[in-house]
Amino acid sequence: MTDAVLRGRLAGHAHGGRFRLFVIGGALLALAGAALFATAVSGGDADRAWQLFHVNWLYFTGLAGGSVAIAAVHKITQAKWSGVVLRFAEAAVAFFPVSLLGLVLIFTVGYDHIYGPMQEQLHVLGHGKALWLSRPWMFGRLLVGLSALYYLGWRLIRADLLPDLADTRDQAEGRRRRRYDAMLAGFDATEAGRAAQEVRIHRLAPMYAATYAMVFSMVAFDAIMALQPHWFSNLLGGFYFMGSFLGAHMLLALTVMYSGHQTGAWHLVSPKQRHDLGKLCFGFTVFWAYLMYAQFLVIWYGNLPEETGFVFARLWGSWLPIGRAVFLGVFLIPFFGLLGVTPKKFPGTMALFACVSLVGLWLERYLMVMPSVTALEGPAFGLPELGPTLLMLGLFLHAYGLFARAFPMVSPRLAEITVMAERHHAVEDFKDHDEKASDFLAEPEAGQ
Repeated sequence: MTDAVLRGRLAGHAHGGRFRLFVIGGALLALAGAALFATAVSGGDADRAWQLFHVNWLYFTGLAGGSVAIAAVHKITQAKWSGVVLRFAEAAVAFFPVSLLGLVLIFTVGYDHIYGPMQEQLHVLGHGKALWLSRPWMFGRLLVGLSALYYLGWRLIRADLLPDLADTRDQAEGRRRRRYDAMLAGFDATEAGRAAQEVRIHRLAPMYAATYAMVFSMVAFDAIMALQPHWFSNLLGGFYFMGSFLGAHMLLALTVMYSGHQTGAWHLVSPKQRHDLGKLCFGFTVFWAYLMYAQFLVIWYGNLPEETGFVFARLWGSWLPIGRAVFLGVFLIPFFGLLGVTPKKFPGTMALFACVSLVGLWLERYLMVMPSVTALEGPAFGLPELGPTLLMLGLFLHAYGLFARAFPMVSPRLAEITVMAERHHAVEDFKDHDEKASDFLAEPEAGQ
């Protein structure tokens, strides 16, 4: 197959999907969740509903920010293996406006329901800490920080999109074509212009990565640690943003399967690519466990009441089953499940362990927040909790689907690098002991 033919076919995959399950299914979930949420808030369960809104905001904000961080890291490292699948992570940028709106709702309508227990403790804190944890200061720094992060994230994704819009604009029609024309105004599609665009991308990527670590650390401190202001952990910020990074990889493992079939590019996602993604999922699973143990070990050795209380409340009594489920779901099951080579390459097992990990991460966010704010003696999950969960899940899927309908979901220029590398290089030049010749993309037969 000639390079020109390959580019043409890749451009065809870029606009191949309608993503109806995400767009329509997400909208229905969001509507059902909004109705249940409104019922709970107006029916006397406002505390439970808003507290789960906070949990889900933390979870889905982490997935969206972590997904864009994947794109940033791949740009920084100049990764070549992920050209077919990287846009499936970038599409999560569409959730950023929803995240900002959720932040505003948390610090306006939902503030007393979420931060009420914290407010009762502010009078016994020092003046400096009380001022730092006051609503205006906390809301202001989170709004500024997340706005800056999301601005950089959109700039990065937009910069990566523009060359693909130029390559696929002739295949776009109607509203999509007009959108492409508007975004491409002033874009230099010459070779020199594209080279300058790559420089811009590689300048934005490290800016986003560094800002992601700082801002998400601040989110962890203000949205989790501040709920129990006498407790502190310097490691919590890294634990949150790296947990979100792990979740984003597990999410990518799922969206690769759905988006690959939607765009018709699934046959270009080779076992080698799935293996590489699986190794990252496995590696960050281990790293999550390392961070968890490092945080726990220092608290256990120190044995200070202001530190041990936070851990004791979550690993004893009625909350212990949730703690066990987190350890099983985020570490133990994915660790042993993805330890071998075949489970990483086989879509069914990879999807299974990705789902287990994502549920475990949700339970981890739940466990980090709820014992600090709930008036209940233990965990509960009823209609007040189901509403905000369905609402945020639906909005995330709907936003992802709208992005997928609006922009190329396969980057012809990035996918070409991956496909050509797998097809035209000698496998022996870059395989390792886990790869076989059949794991790489092969030249298609005539007529394919």
